[in-house]
Order: sequence, then structure tokens, then C-alpha cells
Amino acid sequence: MRATIAGGGLAGPEAAWQLARRGVPVDLLEMRPLEMTPAHHGDKLGELVCSNSLRSGDLTNGAGLLKEELRRLGSLIMEAADATRVPAGGALAVDREAFSSYITEKITTHPLIRVIRQRVDRIPPGDLVVIATGPLTDSRLAEDIRQRLGTGYLHFFDAAAPLVTGESINMDLAWWGSRYGRGTPDYINCPLDRQQYENLVEFLVSAEKHKPDIEGEEIYFEGCMPVEEMARRGPMTLAFGPLKPVGLTDPRTGREPFAAVQLRIDNASRSLFNLVGFQTSLTWGEQKKMMQLIPGLEEAEVVRYGVMHRNSYLCSPRVLEADGSCRDNRMLFFAGQLTGVEGYIESTASGLVAGVAGAARLLENRTIVLPEETATGALMHYITTASPDSFQPVNINWGLLPPLTERIRAKKLRNEKLASRALEALENMLSRDSLLRG
Repeated sequence: MRATIAGGGLAGPEAAWQLARRGVPVDLLEMRPLEMTPAHHGDKLGELVCSNSLRSGDLTNGAGLLKEELRRLGSLIMEAADATRVPAGGALAVDREAFSSYITEKITTHPLIRVIRQRVDRIPPGDLVVIATGPLTDSRLAEDIRQRLGTGYLHFFDAAAPLVTGESINMDLAWWGSRYGRGTPDYINCPLDRQQYENLVEFLVSAEKHKPDIEGEEIYFEGCMPVEEMARRGPMTLAFGPLKPVGLTDPRTGREPFAAVQLRIDNASRSLFNLVGFQTSLTWGEQKKMMQLIPGLEEAEVVRYGVMHRNSYLCSPRVLEADGSCRDNRMLFFAGQLTGVEGYIESTASGLVAGVAGAARLLENRTIVLPEETATGALMHYITTASPDSFQPVNINWGLLPPLTERIRAKKLRNEKLASRALEALENMLSRDSLLRG
């Protein structure tokens, strides 16, 4: 009896960890560094390729609730995140290198997990199989999945933001701060007056983009929209989006700027910074010109330019059950962004579900499905029951959870009640199910 997992991102190692915790030997297959993807840069497991932020840690935020549930369920990814955390106000951000190193060390030294570096061209054989190869799943494996499931992939384009060195940011123009002064001042803010903002928007609208390496319509995920595409939606879109100045006060003027570009700490030594909301598909030359239009970044040293790549995902409502298994083969599971969850925490959650549910199926021939009242259960319920004709990748949000029986107008109080109900439902299930407890 042995489980086979394809994919060494976040969902794959999480699934492997959960299976091994329950005594199931695991082969974890990962093609890097033998072959790389357009988004990855190294050979470690759990590499974050877009941002070091795992979003809000507040329980009144859906992402915060999801992270707390994962902690209570014994998530390796959350253990790594908490161990490698860097300052980011109310958000959970990590030192990306330390984060992936932590996960790699834990997985490779576990006595029941064997990491095999090989390319996966077909769904591998095994007593239980988890496919967690991510949104950049290789075309040969993708074709095998298509043939096995009898359904096509949907797709959208995804883009990453540039990284710059901290020492190259002009702090005579920029300043440290967080919105409304909450927490510690963990973001660098570059203020723009109205003319500077309009010049930036005008440039973004006309700047040259990289051409996609595939044919077809460009379908962008709303939660990761390239900055130039946002600019094309209207002259004030960015000012009400990632460049909104609300809650920021320029210490030199004592006033809120017209707009502000924020930079998030990318590593523990605070030497690298990520431009918040500036995921982009512009050519590298145009990205350099873009920086020169942002006060404080005129001489910024770019260590990684933004890139765009195609993300693929299953039409999960047609083929998957709420535990991540295939409807026509309950020993074959899918996890991660390939299932239509969007985001690092969401990918981790689906990997944890596949690992726990896979262990239940393999060891006790039963199904484990988390309550829909929990963020984890609601996420899995949505991606497997949504309308297949309009299914798109989704982040965790309060709208996925069943409404409260009582009507509460105050948003914060309502979210607190939803979070309390979720954690109570999870604890009740944990108290009854020894396998879920691990």
C-alpha cells in the first residue's frame, strides 16, 4: 500500500505530509530541477512564484479563517509559514527562500516520504494517486488527464509582479507605513500626485506587452489582473484598486497622496521588495520605463521582471467530488490550482483535503468531507458544485459559506459569527474523528 503524488508545489507536499502523518508511505514526484517551468526559479519544494504574501491573518477575513483551520488540521505549509514569517502589517508574509527550504527539509527527511525527481507524462500508477501538478501542468500529462476524465481544460492567463532591491528605492521620496497606521509600518509607499498618476496610466495603456506563447483569447483571472489591463478599464481603476491612497499619510506633507504604489517585503533581510498589485505582462524594457514613472523607483534595480504564463484548470464541477477525488475513480485525487482554487492558501487547503481524504479512503475505505460551514469545506463544495458552464477559479471568500440563520447588518460582526461557527464545526468534527486529527 503506497500513495503516489505528482507535484512539488504547495498542494503536493501538503497532501504527502497528511498521508505520511497517518502512516501511509508516499512517493512524491517532482520534475524540477530536471525540467523547469516558466514560473519557477529553483528546485525546492513549496516555491512561491508570485508573491510572498499569504494574505490577511484576521479571522474577520476569509483567508484568515482558512489559515486558522489549516493550523488546527496540522498543515505543514502553515507550520512553515509561521516559522518563516516576515513583517507585513496584518498580512502573513514569509521569507520565500526560508519558506521553501523549511518545507523541503521536512518532506525529504520524513521516513515515509520518498521524493523522486522525474517528469510525469501520464497519470502514474499507485494504490492511491494525487495529481497536484499546478496550473502549468505539462501538455503530455494534460492530454492524458483529458483522455482519462473525458473533459477539457479551461484556462486563463496569470501574471507575476516585478521584484526590486530595497537599497535602490529612493527613501527621500518614499516612506515606510501601513494603511491607517495599523500594526507595524511594513510597506514602502511611493506617492503620486494627480499628474504623475495620469502619466503612469497613460503609459500603461499604450505600453508593449509580451505576446502569449499560445493562441487564443486572453482570459485573465480577476484576482490577478495585469496592471496594464486594469489601466485599460478606466483612468481611475488603479486609484481605486492597488494604488488607492486611502489610509496612507505622506509624512512630508501630512496629507493623503492622490495615489500610492506600495512595495511589500519579500525576504527576511528586507533586501527585496514586491510591487503590490503590479503583476504584469509588459516587455522587460517597458517595465523599466514604468518604474521610472513612479516616484522613488526611478533608479530601482529590478531583480525579477514580471512574467505572464498560461494557467490551466479542470472543470471540477463535472469531474470531482468534495473530497477532491474523481467521480469515476475514488482512488484518483486532484489538488491545488489545477482544481480551480486560486491562491496559495487555497491550494494548500485542497492538498490537505486530498491527503486526509485519501488516507481515509486507503486505510478505512470511507469518505471524509469537511463541513460546508468551514472555509475549507465551503471552498471544496463550491469548486465541485458550481455551474460548470461558468466555472472560474476562486479565492476563499465569505460568499462561499452558508449564510447565518440570523441577519446581521454589521459586516465585521457577521464575519466574526461566520468564523466562530466555522471553527466550532471543525472542532466538533475533530473531536469525533481520530483519523482527521492525525
